[in-house]
Amino acid sequence: MPGQPKLLRLDGTADAAACADAVEAMLAGGLVIVPTDTVYGVAAHPGRPGAVKGLFAAKGRDAGKPIPFLAADIASVKRAGAVFEGAAAALAAAFWPGPLTLVLPVAGSDPEGFRIPAFDPALMLLRAAGGLLRVTSANLSGEPAALTAAAAAHALGASVAAVLDAGPSPGGAASTVVAFRAGRPVVLREGALAAAAIMEACNA
Repeated sequence: MPGQPKLLRLDGTADAAACADAVEAMLAGGLVIVPTDTVYGVAAHPGRPGAVKGLFAAKGRDAGKPIPFLAADIASVKRAGAVFEGAAAALAAAFWPGPLTLVLPVAGSDPEGFRIPAFDPALMLLRAAGGLLRVTSANLSGEPAALTAAAAAHALGASVAAVLDAGPSPGGAASTVVAFRAGRPVVLREGALAAAAIMEACNA
């Protein structure tokens, strides 16, 4: 079918080649459905601003809701200009890699959300992409998150260039999102991590 996204499987046999194909599609300005440890996401390369705009359009996402970064490691987050202070550093140490998105101040820019997934297929893709991708859940805004590549493709397939399939998402729940006010954590969305666990880690 013309326009049908390319299916790329991550099954331990040709994963590096599949990730390279996915990165090539994103560098060409396309969107790619990607597996994570929480739910399936849809990714755009941050070096392609037009693709990031396309990501908002594909999801029907409010332009006032920034799309967070998935990162390969803390070094990648710091290269983006993010500043770790106090509680943010404590939470990163406690829960990264894992299902926690931290909204961090960024030098010379607005705050941004960052997360390091605890999932080898996602980390392989992120390393192949240079360490950072803009990623949001692979569903239309307001609809349930996709837990399989097939569900994600059903929701967004007409808008994406490729689908990376690594089997069902192991987590099954979206990440918890935490911002900081006056140095204290504020839970913006409670997801896979309980708010109580966030506060306990900060007070440890």
